[in-house]
Amino acid sequence: MAAEKILVVTGGGRGIGAETARLAAQRGYAVAVNYRENRAAAESLVKTLEGNAIAVQGDVASEADVVRLFETVDRQLGHVTALVNNAGVVDRGTRVAEMTARLERMFAINVTGSFLCAREAVRRMSTRRGGAGGAIVNVSSIASRLGGSGEYVDYAASKGAIDTFTVGLAKEVGPEGIRVNAVRPGIIRTEIHLASGDPARVERIGATSPLQRPGEAVEVARAILWLLSDEASYMTGALVDVTGGR
Repeated sequence: MAAEKILVVTGGGRGIGAETARLAAQRGYAVAVNYRENRAAAESLVKTLEGNAIAVQGDVASEADVVRLFETVDRQLGHVTALVNNAGVVDRGTRVAEMTARLERMFAINVTGSFLCAREAVRRMSTRRGGAGGAIVNVSSIASRLGGSGEYVDYAASKGAIDTFTVGLAKEVGPEGIRVNAVRPGIIRTEIHLASGDPARVERIGATSPLQRPGEAVEVARAILWLLSDEASYMTGALVDVTGGR
């Protein structure tokens, strides 16, 4: 018998995605943990989750992989009722004048991937298509508001696109029983900062927030699960900052 609550978490093998998967499993979701390369991390996580959980490989920037991801979930868990668009990449701090080939990869994963996954989720959730409704949470970033100047303007711009996507999709599919919101984390202790070339920035910048510390991945996961839950039943198109006050 299929579970009533079925969640897909993209980029779910580590960081915010992994904490979201853990918390969702504790709250009764069947969970599909998507990963691109680190099979060992995703499968190790799945073994620790309560209830029904699977790990599914797929690059969210690939349409074929995204379709296969959701078809795998259909077969093994049932039709998705919740989606967390968490997969994303950042690159080394670089000024715009020095950026080259990284732009295509950045936008393919951070933006196109979210569109493709949302498309497949909406096709299954929409009451217009015979679905029972559902909820989507996009993982944006406070960089979309701050701009990332001198370091990550491309990353910030990709997350700005996610903010706009969240608002637009929420208006589009609200009448079809689907809520769409976003969280915008600030400086969070996760492995993604290792790719930035300045891992020490987490503690340095986190200390400048009103709460005087970086955030933890589980603190973002709690906000995500709240937005997915019935406690947020009248929220859609919202951008929720989880930033320690920045």
